[in-house]
Amino acid sequence: MSKILRTNPNPILSAAVEYHGFVFTQGVVARDLEQDVEGQTRDVLEQLDTLLEQHGTDKTRLLQAQIWLKDINDRDKLNNLWSVWLPEGQAPARACVQGILADPRMLVEIMLVTTK
Repeated sequence: MSKILRTNPNPILSAAVEYHGFVFTQGVVARDLEQDVEGQTRDVLEQLDTLLEQHGTDKTRLLQAQIWLKDINDRDKLNNLWSVWLPEGQAPARACVQGILADPRMLVEIMLVTTK
């Protein structure tokens, strides 16, 4: 049976789960919720880089992204930063939707699936 590696587990979630060479991240939100959507997006992408690195992978290995925005009108701002963050020609399958997030100050949440 293959080992399942859980990073920073708590009673309701893990920061990431690794299984059979796949890495599934939690929905990552900004640490400073007083920032605007661009500031929050930069922070989330930075956190995702770190989390993927902890699992021996990076954004060149992305398979899927799920993105939630508090306001879908912020999609262009998010996409500007997302496009710069992604390696050229390495865009994953992606969904980007408006949603009610856990804290009204949260403006963006991103969850990834990648491989090693």
